[in-house]
This record gives sequence, C-alpha cells and structure tokens, in this order.
Amino acid sequence: GLLYVDSVGFNGQPECYYFENPTDPGQCQKKPYCLDNPYPMLLVNIGSGVSILAVYSKDNYKRVTGSSLGGGTFLGLCCLLTGCETFEEALEMAAKGDSTNVDKLVKDIYGGDYERFGLQGSAVASSFGHMMSKEKRDSISKEDLARATLVTITNNIGSIARMCALNE
Repeated sequence: GLLYVDSVGFNGQPECYYFENPTDPGQCQKKPYCLDNPYPMLLVNIGSGVSILAVYSKDNYKRVTGSSLGGGTFLGLCCLLTGCETFEEALEMAAKGDSTNVDKLVKDIYGGDYERFGLQGSAVASSFGHMMSKEKRDSISKEDLARATLVTITNNIGSIARMCALNE
C-alpha cells in the first residue's frame, strides 16, 4: 500500500527538501519542500528494491515501475566488496570513499567535458570502469568501493525516476 504523507517532520526538522541552484556550488542551498499541495508527484520508495508510484491525489495513485537495484543491492555488494556487515557500516565507509577512483568519468575518456552531447567531465561514463585496470584495482580502498557502489545504485535510481517523471 501507500503511506500517505500528511505531515512531514522529524524532531521539528523537515524531511522533504530540494536544492536551489544545484549546479552552482557557491549558490546551492538546501531548502525545505512545502507539502501543502504536493500533487501530482512521483514517489520513489527505496527499500531492498525500488518502487516508483505516480501520485495524483490521496486516493489516486499507480505503480509506474520498479527496480531490483535498491538498498539491498547496495548492502549486498558492499558486504561482498568490503567485508562490512551492516547497512550503517556500509554508509559510513561510503562517506569516507572517493568513487572517482573506481568509476571512469567522461573526462577520463575525452580529457574534459564532452560538449557535443552536453556531458560534463565529472559525469560517470562507466560505473566501476577503472576496475578493468589491475593498477587501479591495487590502488583503491574499501571505502572507495563502498562509495562507488552507492553512486552506482543512486545514479540508476535517479535515472529511472527522471524517465518516469518525463513520461508521466
């Protein structure tokens, strides 16, 4: 079922927010999102897997799609790759890692931005793409692997959610 969100707050802090000026690091600010009239909205529920629902009103919603690549995938891969044992431990490791040591970026292929397709050099071109090189594999940390796993899963969820939003 769907848990209808009719009030948002945890210890007085907003749980729903957005980033104003997200592409400008100097001006980027986290802002609380007002849920007075949230419809229509796309609800992305990330658990072991992912379910994406289009919500038109409190009583009118449908499941648009889902993915088996969610929190369970993140934890399972982190356990295999790093030896961690809990979700919290995996997140702590990811917070200390650098995914760019593991992922191949656009700039690693083209030397910078790929303007013809509007791709920034910092965009991930291939998740875990550097791991084809033994030299790169030997130089990364478990924290880097945890971070790359988190980035891989969240990029995938974000891409699916964006496509669903465009189609709805």
